[in-house]
Amino acid sequence: MKERAEVVAIDGQRITLSTQLKTACSGCTHNTTCGAGILSKVFADRNARFTVESDLPVNLGDRVEVVMDESDFTRYALLLYGLPIVGLLLIAALLTHFSPLTEGIVILLAFSGFGAIFVGLKHWFRQRDVKVQQLIQINVAAA
Repeated sequence: MKERAEVVAIDGQRITLSTQLKTACSGCTHNTTCGAGILSKVFADRNARFTVESDLPVNLGDRVEVVMDESDFTRYALLLYGLPIVGLLLIAALLTHFSPLTEGIVILLAFSGFGAIFVGLKHWFRQRDVKVQQLIQINVAAA
């Protein structure tokens, strides 16, 4: 997977990059008539900033290419999006089957678990940030 980014800060070997967040709608031919496509244009001005370590000689404003192996990207995406959904379903199923709680309480507890899994993943990803950084390569982007 490749993404273009701009160098916005340099601190030794730590490079802060900014990249434009894209939506799937940008590649669709129906994005002007679809409700989701119209909404995606409203939020089109979003940037992501992140810091990586690299010994690549870059200057402020340089355009670089961020490269990550697709299998690593897929694994982390499945973990980030799949685990909370599986957790929600599992919590709801277990509470429904093994407890005398009402349906509303089961729903509230299942969504609470869903949120707790997201918070847990956020902390886990922050601790693993160094390992994720090792999966990312920075290359000078072609003009």
